[in-house]
Amino acid sequence: MKITPVKTPLVAKKMFPNYVWDIPTNTKELYLTFDDGPTPKVTNWTLDILKQYNAKATFFCIGANIEKHPEIFQNIIKAGHTIGNHTQHHVKGWKTKTKTYISEVLQAEKQIELQRSERSHLFRPPYGQIKPKQGKKLIALNYKVIMWDVLSFDWQKETSREECLNNVISKSKKGSIIVFHDSIKASKNMMYALPKVLEYFSEAGFNFKSLNF
Repeated sequence: MKITPVKTPLVAKKMFPNYVWDIPTNTKELYLTFDDGPTPKVTNWTLDILKQYNAKATFFCIGANIEKHPEIFQNIIKAGHTIGNHTQHHVKGWKTKTKTYISEVLQAEKQIELQRSERSHLFRPPYGQIKPKQGKKLIALNYKVIMWDVLSFDWQKETSREECLNNVISKSKKGSIIVFHDSIKASKNMMYALPKVLEYFSEAGFNFKSLNF
């Protein structure tokens, strides 16, 4: 059962206007994002598929995974994709003290900087959970808090491969920020849906861009 909707309601976007939910545009552009990597096999596979369609994306990486797999992280950078911060250990904001939460973000940022000598200015809260105080502190630290317009639900075992694909194709529009995961848990659905999403929207004249602020 999905408690969170596939398409983010307009009311939610208006309640949290300081977060980025989509990119207003009249151009045929979509913004693919991938959470929870870098992950052996899955991330490199994702990079290969994106390359086939000349698509750029944004990867919100977990700091601990960057530590474990620095060579895969480097592959993301070399392919020209944008890097975002997804905390050090994928913590839940609603259950984490703000001081600890910010520390998690800064730990992940340290791993990002060690690998490419520059910080990321993009942050996505794991599970979409972030307290208002946490968000304010991150914005004060010059982060853009990136949420989403469309969830693929690739990670949810109750979601079939076909449903995952339909979630994206039926709900995405110009400027949509779409969430996939380059994780083992999501790999079955993501690896089915992503090539078909790329093909479908490419044939419709869309370009896939990374988030750059």
